[in-house]
Amino acid sequence: MMRKLIALFSIAFVVSSCGRLDDIAYYNDNTIDQYYFDGWSEEGEFVLNDPAYFIDNNMINEVVLSSQGPDESTATPIYAFYIGDLATIGSDTIIVYCHGQSAHMDAYWSRVKLLANCGGKNRFGVLEMDYRGFGLSEGKPSEKGMYADVQACLDWLKSMNVEASNAVMYGFSLGSVPATEMAANSDYKVSKLILETPMASADNIGQESLLINFNTHYIVDLEFNNAEKIKKIDQPFLWMHGTADDYLKISNGEIIYRNYDGAYGEAHKVEGARHGSGGVPETLGFDEYLKIVEEFIVR
Repeated sequence: MMRKLIALFSIAFVVSSCGRLDDIAYYNDNTIDQYYFDGWSEEGEFVLNDPAYFIDNNMINEVVLSSQGPDESTATPIYAFYIGDLATIGSDTIIVYCHGQSAHMDAYWSRVKLLANCGGKNRFGVLEMDYRGFGLSEGKPSEKGMYADVQACLDWLKSMNVEASNAVMYGFSLGSVPATEMAANSDYKVSKLILETPMASADNIGQESLLINFNTHYIVDLEFNNAEKIKKIDQPFLWMHGTADDYLKISNGEIIYRNYDGAYGEAHKVEGARHGSGGVPETLGFDEYLKIVEEFIVR
């Protein structure tokens, strides 16, 4: 009974303060004046100072794209970075990295450096983006906006003569939402999907946090329905999730993985891993983490 009372007070607070989960999902202000990458002074999820993972400046390519959804009359400029050699992009395997909800690309730079060195120095290209309202990308964050932003990145790959069969979608946390959407519904059908600590749906998160059977659509317009969209995906799928994740419980990923019925599924429940700091890459160890990702991509 006490748990239900606490939940009801929580609902009343959210509604009375006009706070919607749509805004909470993206935090408040993720904008910056410039990107610093290794020079960023704020605290990230983990710091990767090992020189073996250093990225040469000539491998960091800034791309400004026009993102426009099907029901939008104007385009929104968004920022992306391609980590790799533009001269060979047409024949390289590309990891399209969709980051989580905090901060901007600087906060995920160590994660991107890991992936850029997966299986060897710059073996795979990595394309990451800041969704609208994050980093230097303009506009206001929204679910449909994220889809348009990541689709703009896929359109750029196509314009660079990258075949969809050479592209792998990787979504971390909030990034699992556009990653799953693109793998399921984009005309540019990526070859594989990797989800790390994904959310099942906005409803599922609401049920877990509110502790009672409450329709979250009263306070949120988001869908974030990875659990349903995964049913449309037949590409190979890799899921990684920490058993100690106290932000997106592992039950989220379990629902998604249970609903997957595609060509090949691979699951890694990482004992003791949390969500951000102390998450999957750190707990597995960087070498083991990269081995899992590499072997999935090349299998």
